[in-house]
Amino acid sequence: MMMGFSNTLPQLELLAAEGWQDYALVDSGNGQKLERFGPYRLVRPEAEAVWQPSLPPSEWKSPDAIYKPAPEENGGHWQYQRKLPERWKMSYKNLSFWVQTSASRHLGVFPEQSCQWDWADQLIRQAGGKPRILNLFGYTGLASLAAAAAGVQVTHLDASRKVIAWARENQQLSRLETSPIRWILDDAVKFVQREQRRGSQYDGIILDPPKFGRGPKGEVWEFYKFLPDLLEACRNILTPSPLFIQLTAYAVKASSVTMYYAVREMMAAFDGVTTAGEIGLIEQSAGRYLSTAIYARWKSHRLVQNTG
Repeated sequence: MMMGFSNTLPQLELLAAEGWQDYALVDSGNGQKLERFGPYRLVRPEAEAVWQPSLPPSEWKSPDAIYKPAPEENGGHWQYQRKLPERWKMSYKNLSFWVQTSASRHLGVFPEQSCQWDWADQLIRQAGGKPRILNLFGYTGLASLAAAAAGVQVTHLDASRKVIAWARENQQLSRLETSPIRWILDDAVKFVQREQRRGSQYDGIILDPPKFGRGPKGEVWEFYKFLPDLLEACRNILTPSPLFIQLTAYAVKASSVTMYYAVREMMAAFDGVTTAGEIGLIEQSAGRYLSTAIYARWKSHRLVQNTG
C-alpha cells in the first residue's frame, strides 16, 4: 500500500565521476572490478558488482595486479602479474598525486570522489572571499587540495601520520605548496570539540568517516556510535552563514536516507537545502552504474542555484 506522506520523502540522486583521463572503470562483474590507474590495469574486489562482466574473459586474464581477499591475512594481498613501480603519478584536472598498491586494496585515491571535489570547488568559487574549510578523515588530501586550489584556507585532519605525509607530497606534486593548508594529526571528535572551546569557526566541512578506525593515540571510531556526536560538534563550529556540509560513507549498512536526515537535522538552523544519494562510477564496457558509496550534503540558499 502506498503511504500518504510521499511529499516529505527525500529525492535521492545518483552522482557519477566524470572528467577523468588517468582513470577508468573498464568493466565489472562477478564481485570484481577491472580498473585502469594511469597505464596499469588492476582487478579489485567489488561486492556491488553482482552481474556478469561485459567484456570477454580474455580482457580479465592479463591485468598488471589482482587483489586477492583473504580474511586470515587481515584483508588480503596483491598478486602481481607484472612488476609495478613502487608508486606512480596520476592527475585529475589541476591536481596531481601519487598512487601505489599497499597492504589494503586501496591505492591512495577514490576516483568516484571527484564529483564531490568538483561540487565543493564550484560552491567555493561562487561564494568568493576566503572561506575556511575543514576536511575530517582527509586521507591523502585530494579533497583538501581541490578546495585549496579554489582559493580557500583548509584544515586537513587525519589520524595517520603516514597518509598525512602522503598528502603533503601530493600538495607538492600539485604545485600548491604556497596554498594555506594546515595539516593536523589528531582524533576527529577530540579536535572538533577543542576547536569549539577555542572559538574556531568554519564555512564548510567535509567528512568522509570510515566504518571503524583508530585515532593517533588509539582512540576508537565507530560510525554508528560516534557520528551523531561528531555532526553535533561540527554544527557548533560553523560560521553563522556556512557554505556547505559534505558527508560520504563507505562500507556501512546505513542508507543515503539515513545520511539525509542526519545532515538535515544537523543544519536545521541554517537556510539551505539538503540532498542525498549514491556516488559511483560508470563502466566503459557497458555503461552500467556501479555504486560505491552513499552521501548527503547541504548547501546554503545564498549560493547561486543549479550547482547540483
